[in-house]
Amino acid sequence: MRDIGVPYSRLPLPTPGERDDPQAFLAWLGEAIPMVKYLGIREMRWEGEALVWELALSPSLNDKGTGFGGALAAQTTLLGWCWTTLWLRERSHARDVVVAEAGQRFLAPVTDDYRLTCAPERGQGQAALAERLASGGRGRIALTQQLWCGGTLCLEAHGDYAVLPAR
Repeated sequence: MRDIGVPYSRLPLPTPGERDDPQAFLAWLGEAIPMVKYLGIREMRWEGEALVWELALSPSLNDKGTGFGGALAAQTTLLGWCWTTLWLRERSHARDVVVAEAGQRFLAPVTDDYRLTCAPERGQGQAALAERLASGGRGRIALTQQLWCGGTLCLEAHGDYAVLPAR
């Protein structure tokens, strides 16, 4: 059981220029954020610059037998946090990330297992973030998350993630 107010130990950074092993990161994440173990995440992988989760619907069912909006919103927010954290780690930055703004549009009910994707919103987002971090300050990036149930886009979310100054 985690103690309230006590930060969890960071995962060692990968070799500069390399990405974390997604499954090892997911295992660490389940310890660092206990609710992760109950989200139904089956797989985490990169597809180009998009971070992708494959999820089981059963842990996130609502009273109607479809996806519970609150659980789906939490998953999109966490996926954006993971994208930003992993992007930083690949560049040898051990920095804290927080969600600054988040919003969702629910487009169709989630009726089966699903896929969540997360990628930067603007073409210059990564370059602008890297530039801000190089100057030693805080940075921010806008990300889009999409939830796909088969070929149906069921949810689109947008989030701004802030990278805090180094401690």
